[in-house]
Order: sequence, then structure tokens, then C-alpha cells
Amino acid sequence: MAQVPQTFFDALAVRTWCGLALRALGRAREEIDAINVYPVADGDTGTNLYLTLESAATAVEAVFAGHATGSGEPGLADAVRAMAHGALIGARGNSGTILAQLLRGMAQVLADAGDVPHGDGPALRLALRRAADSARQAVAHPVEGTVLTVASAAADAAEQAEGDCGTVARAAYEGARAALAATPDQLTVLRRAGVVDAGGRGLVAVLGALVEAFTGETVRESPRSPVVISGSHARVGDREAMAGAVDAHARVRAVDAQAGGEAAGVPARGEGVDAPAGAATAPECAADAGPCADATDTGGPAFEVIYLLEADDAAVARLRARLDALGDSLVVVGGDGLWNVHVHVDDAGAAVEAGVEAGRPYRIRITHFGLGDVHTGRERPPRERAQRAVVAVVPGEGLAGLYTQAGATTVLARPGEPPASGELVQAVRRAHAREVVLLPNDAELRHTAAAAAEQARTEGIRVALIPTRSAVQGIAALAVHEPERRFDEDVVQMTSAAGATRYAEVVVAEHESWTTAGICQAGDVLGLIDGDVAVIGTDVTSTARTVLDRMLRAGGELVTLVVGDEAPETVAAHLEAHVRDTYLAVDTTAYRGGRQAALLLIGVE
Repeated sequence: MAQVPQTFFDALAVRTWCGLALRALGRAREEIDAINVYPVADGDTGTNLYLTLESAATAVEAVFAGHATGSGEPGLADAVRAMAHGALIGARGNSGTILAQLLRGMAQVLADAGDVPHGDGPALRLALRRAADSARQAVAHPVEGTVLTVASAAADAAEQAEGDCGTVARAAYEGARAALAATPDQLTVLRRAGVVDAGGRGLVAVLGALVEAFTGETVRESPRSPVVISGSHARVGDREAMAGAVDAHARVRAVDAQAGGEAAGVPARGEGVDAPAGAATAPECAADAGPCADATDTGGPAFEVIYLLEADDAAVARLRARLDALGDSLVVVGGDGLWNVHVHVDDAGAAVEAGVEAGRPYRIRITHFGLGDVHTGRERPPRERAQRAVVAVVPGEGLAGLYTQAGATTVLARPGEPPASGELVQAVRRAHAREVVLLPNDAELRHTAAAAAEQARTEGIRVALIPTRSAVQGIAALAVHEPERRFDEDVVQMTSAAGATRYAEVVVAEHESWTTAGICQAGDVLGLIDGDVAVIGTDVTSTARTVLDRMLRAGGELVTLVVGDEAPETVAAHLEAHVRDTYLAVDTTAYRGGRQAALLLIGVE
């Protein structure tokens, strides 16, 4: 993306900022992960921030792509709303959720400008203040020395700046850098580890990208002293180095906020003490007084639970109260019926059940912290890498369970929410293997998967990308996977099995359109074979039967059906009976796909 200075805060400036911020977080990700000691030393703050920002940037690009087919460019309100929504649905961990909240606060100001095509310096000052205040207002017990402190300092500095957006952004950046350098004086756990706050470090990187978007100039980073690895955390040698290096996410707990119900960071139970809003420093630990109050030495819940939730405000208020009683690090961010829920608990099932009672949870992710080391700061025993693993993108929860049972590491792709390359890279890392076979299971994810594979290779992982275009091709590939074979032989066999599987899907047309089978109307049932519309009908079952007959004309031995939640209950039984009665020696296997874009997926091997 061209780094052209943007005089005003318009849609193009939003796009430029997101791209530059993503690049900055990509460069700093490993450094931020290494200094992540508060509230949980799980070494993922940099990764969480990157994935959250990547989701925001992808949403902004989608807005521009949508306008490319028509006339004109998207407006500022369109771009900032897309940025905020993308961050909300893609937020990861405490740090990512706080970043999403900060972006949402900015969007609330900039989108309220109505038909005004751009914002100026005063508008940016207001946006930065709303971002910081809405985060702080949403926190039950804000702790100084976290990303909240850095955000407030950025807003304070911006309010003192007079001039255009570039001047305001630079003031905010410098204010954030100074606040970041002071975080060890405010949070004892940071001072003891010799690091600055990891979440604040990420915010400084994002604000530096904002300066570059408006001025075209790369921000100056302070010279950094050598980084010494002690235990599992990076120690920064001097205070000046900290100013150019930091971000640790704040453990957070959500409360009702004035600005749309966002949430931000507070310490986990047993980890911290309430700090007054104006607190400048944390008390020093007495030499013989034992652990400091804000040190993460008391243990904590075993699981991190994250999900998106469709629910009304009243149900979310009840959910907050219930999750608050179950665990800590509670963050509930969002509004207008869509929320992002994050909590650390010992009973992950109860946390998910609470979401089911409140509304419709989806994109559920449950992570086990392991041997308690993330709460105590003790180094975990190194886990031996597996020799080979399979990473696959799947379109629904049902298939995710099927792939997982077969030994694959899965990435869930929701309708209209394709995974970003960063999510695939994270899945490859999570597989923890020397060799990885990557199955994108979608033709449109080919380039995303290729970028992820290339990134993983730079980290020393041998990755083979099999260009599967449907989940049923992935099932065929996984069925012949044999980890004991030589890697190249295994990849060849899996590729051959996928290529020998024809795939089809049955969907409902969203609008009138020309297709290879003629003109379809909104609401028509479409049968696509190998990506092209082959059948237009009015009934799901009859259309599926016609599609299956056309596929079996060329022969076949095994039919695979993946039935979505919105398909008729009897469609699988009807098709299985049809194959049994019509085609000798052809077997049929059916799976529940869960919530997926297609009503039905069909594979013929």
C-alpha cells in the first residue's frame, strides 16, 4: 500500500492507517509476545493484537472492494464502522479486545460526523479522547501501568496539540511513548520482570502507524539496548529502551459503559489491588513482605474462553454477572446485538452454557493454559514437536469436530468471515509440528493460505499446501493421510485423493443474477458443481438430487454429504435412499456441518 500522506482523516486515511499498523504489529509481534507478563504471562499479546488488527484491516478492504464495482469511494463513516466491526469480530485475548474497544470509541466520534467526508485535527482529538475514556469507563477496577494508562496519556497529549491530523497524531504518539516508559513504576510485576506493558507497546506501534499515515514519515524509535532473555520473558536494559519497545495487555472485567457497553482491563482475582484513577506509582515491595499485590503469583483459572454472541442488552447484562462469578479477566465488548465475550475460567463448559442462555454464541475458542505457568510466571517444560500435522479450514462446528477427531488442527470459517492469513499461521504454530499439511478447503482462500505457508516456512516449519477447494475434498485428503510415510509421499497421496473428489454445494440465491445455468432470482435454490452453477430450482431436496445424479453420471464409489443447520431435516435421509436405490455399489456417508454458508455440501469420490 502506498504511504501517501493524508491531510484529513478520510476513508483512504483509515485504509492507510490499518495497513501500516498491521505491518508495524507484524514487525513487533515477537518482541511484544516476549514481554507479556501481565495479567497472564502467556506470551501472546503481540499475536493477539496482530490478529485483531488484521481482522479490522480486512473489513476496511472489503468496503473499498464493494465500492470498486460502483462509482465513488466509501465515506469516512463506512470505513471506520467497518474497522470497528472487523476488530470486534476478530478480537483475540484481553489485548485484542481492548484494542477493538479503542477503535470502536474512535469510530463512534468519526462516524457521527454524518455526511462530512473527512475529519480534521479537532475531530481526531475528540476521537482519541472517546477511545480512552470509553475503555476506562467500561472497567470495574482500572489498573494503572497498563494499556489503559497509555491510551489516556495519548488522549491527554492530543488535547494539547493544535493543528492538523498529523500534528495531533504525533502528539498522541509521543504522549503514549512517555507513558509506556513509565509503566514499570506503576505496576510492580512489570518492574520485577524488567519490561514495559506489552499491550501499551502494541498501542504505541498502532499510534506510530497513525503518524506515518498522516505525515508519510516513519516515526523515530528510541535506541534499544540488548534484550536479555530471563526465564520466559525479555528484559529491557534501560528506561529509554522501554519507551521504544512495549505492550502487555491488562486483565479485564466488563461493566456497563456509557459508550455502547465496551469493556476493558482490570486485574484478575487475587492478582491485583484497586488503584485510584490518579495513581502515579505502585507501592514498592518490602524485602521480606512476600509477593507484591499486583504480581501474578497466585495462580488462576485453567481455561480461556472466547466467543461471539448474538444477544440483546438485558441478556448480556445477566451474562456479565454470571461470568464474573465463574472466573476473571472478563471482557464483554460490542453492542447493537453483537458482542465479543472473553473470560478465564476453570469450568469452560459453564462459560459456554452461560452464553447459550444469553443468546447464540458462535466462533467458540477454548484454550487450556497448561501447567499453571501463565499465571505463576514459571517457565513451562518444553513440549516436543510432533513430526507431522494437518491444519484445515472448516466451514462449520460439525466438521470442525470431525476433522479434530481425525487428528487435524482446525480453523473455523464463518459465513462471510473468512480467516485471515495470521489465523492460519497461528494454527500452524498451534499444531506444533516439524511438517504441516495445509488444507484451505476453499478456492478463495488459496492466496491467503499461500501467504500463511510462506510465513510458517520462515519460522523453520516445512509446509505443503494442498489446494483443496471444498471441505469434502479435505475429508478425502485426510482419509488417506499417513504420518508414517515420507512427507512428500504423504502429500502426493493426499493431493491425489482431493483431486479425485468432485465437489458440489447447494445454496440459496441472495439476489437476481446471471449464471452458467441461466438467470436466477432471489430465493432460488442453486446447485453448484465444481464451483459453477449447474442447477436452478425451487426445492432444496429436489435440487440436491439433480446435482447428485449429474455428478454420479461420471461414476463414483463414495458420496459424502455435509448437511448445514438450515437444510431440511430429511434431505440427508432422502439422498441416501436415492443413492441406495439407484446406484449399485455406491456408499453414502452423511455428517452434520453445523452453521455453514451452504445448505449442503456434496462430495463424490
